[in-house]
Amino acid sequence: MSFHLSRSQITLAKTAGFCFGVNRAVKMTYDLLAQGRKVATLGPLIHNPQVVADLEAKGAITCDDVDSVPDGYEVVIRSHGVPRAVYEKITTRVLAYHDATCPFVAKIHKIAAEAGKNGALLLVAGDCDHPEVQGIVGHATGEVRVFAGEEELAALRTEIEKQKSIYVVAQTTFRVESWEQCKGFLKKWCTNPKIFDTICNATWARQQEAEDLSQKCDHMVVIGGHHSSNTQKLLQVAARHTKAINVETADELDPAWFAGAKAVGVTAGASTPSSIIEEVLNCMSEEIRDDMSFAEMLEASEAKPLFAGKIVKAKVISVSPTECVVGIDGSKHTGIVKLNEMTHDPAARMEDLVKVDDELDLVVIKTNDQEGVDTLSRVRFEAQKGMKDVSEAAENGTVMEGDVMESNKGGVVVNVKGVRVFVPRSQATMRRDEDYTKLVGQHVRLVITECAGRKIVGSINKVTAEENKAKREEFWKNVEVGKHYTGVVKSLTSYGAFVDIGGVDGLCHISELSWSNIKHPSEVVNVGDTIDVYVKSYDPENQKVSLGYKKEEDNPWEKLKTDYPIGSEFVAPVVSITKFGAFVRILPGVDGLVHISEISNERVNKVSDVLKVGDEVKVKLINVDFDRKRISLSMKACLNEGEDAE
Repeated sequence: MSFHLSRSQITLAKTAGFCFGVNRAVKMTYDLLAQGRKVATLGPLIHNPQVVADLEAKGAITCDDVDSVPDGYEVVIRSHGVPRAVYEKITTRVLAYHDATCPFVAKIHKIAAEAGKNGALLLVAGDCDHPEVQGIVGHATGEVRVFAGEEELAALRTEIEKQKSIYVVAQTTFRVESWEQCKGFLKKWCTNPKIFDTICNATWARQQEAEDLSQKCDHMVVIGGHHSSNTQKLLQVAARHTKAINVETADELDPAWFAGAKAVGVTAGASTPSSIIEEVLNCMSEEIRDDMSFAEMLEASEAKPLFAGKIVKAKVISVSPTECVVGIDGSKHTGIVKLNEMTHDPAARMEDLVKVDDELDLVVIKTNDQEGVDTLSRVRFEAQKGMKDVSEAAENGTVMEGDVMESNKGGVVVNVKGVRVFVPRSQATMRRDEDYTKLVGQHVRLVITECAGRKIVGSINKVTAEENKAKREEFWKNVEVGKHYTGVVKSLTSYGAFVDIGGVDGLCHISELSWSNIKHPSEVVNVGDTIDVYVKSYDPENQKVSLGYKKEEDNPWEKLKTDYPIGSEFVAPVVSITKFGAFVRILPGVDGLVHISEISNERVNKVSDVLKVGDEVKVKLINVDFDRKRISLSMKACLNEGEDAE
């Protein structure tokens, strides 16, 4: 039977046909048969009667379970996967086996096992009678519940709310729209459920294409097994927007069904071979497109080869804290982008960098045809893209910007548009004694001094020197005594701190750092601190600036003048002992002397016989010389007042 549809009326979905997992299982089985092996598949290899019949014609047999596999046969585990117990039976019978479990399904098996180990309830979105779901349940090590949609999930709400920890996965062929609804329900009624987006890339792509294509066509033909889960999901998606039928072969097509159709869309399930797609399309039309033969059309719908170094576009499918899964445009493969290949920032989280459906430009790092999962990198793509700019900057002397990622004994590494640029320590800072490792995490400006192959060298201080020159000219043009500046502490010495106040380093003497007596500037400031200073004096000829840091309003002598009139009495600690008396701390930075003659009414021969450092004593302020900063105190005066009162 054949019939003809007008040109340009038939559109074949790009991802129609075998997905990677099915293709891998079918190829593995055909290869084994070609080698003369006796092959037994556990259940129909794929949900396509025509392929299963062809395999059986070549000698393969289909067994319901391990017990029914004849001796001498090698077992093929289909892409749906099987429970752990099946592996144990195979081992017990000492049968050779070949595991064609889809990598995406195998990943769900690991999650199922992990859930039980962590004491979590495992929720599986899918058909409880489907072999893939039975395999997932068979790998669970704890409690597990299967639900087919939001309604069945809602029925589990009471049980779910009691759980401290919940893991949620989906059958790889689960309907995408239903999965999104279920995720919304869980996020609303559960506290931090661990949801794993395990619907495979092929399913996402097929369902999205069926959704889009069905809205543009009068009819949709979905090619695939009547018992194929992913095929039936495609049929459901297409039928929401237009008339849709499911056919296993061209023999099921009815010409009358296409009467009046101006546009027909065609898609196929993941277990549908290209030969059947070709047969259906050839039956529908002798010329599918004006400018594209059937062979070209099929080629356009199949995966394009990948290789290390290839730049690809990809769409984010799922995101976890340490990686994201992407679907690679023009390929049926799925890719993994690990966090360290997404960004150089060690503190970054994947969830903050990308979200589902984001489109990314990536570089293929490694292909893995055995599992169909490729490793990709965004940082390497950015490096390739930025390399041209860096190379041009090296030739032109253009100032670039970047972030300092790390330091080592030789210097620092700066990320400039994704390119690693090494800056020697001598070119990193303006001073030899300056700690160049403190540049890590800072955004810097630099010039590229060498760009030869992978050796890319830059200089930060060349840019800093030029910028400082301009700043210095501006500073000396406008400087005046008393003017305040916000500066950065660049280095410390025993006599003070050098502060960068804009291309000029000024000295803040140790005596200007604090009103208290300090032994070293580090008691007040540290290298890298940003502080407010003011100019005390300057010498343009010798390019020297003296700075002040301590503020007059904090002057303890002024506070003494205001708060402690002559005759005031107070309790204060002894801070030092001398032969002629004891010094008592009145305020931070202000000590008064209790002369030996003012300690007691009785004769004191040795001060240390009566007082020791740390003693709290009651004293009276009897005299202050503000010019010489000398204070006289008396303990005896307080004693005499007490005696007079008696």
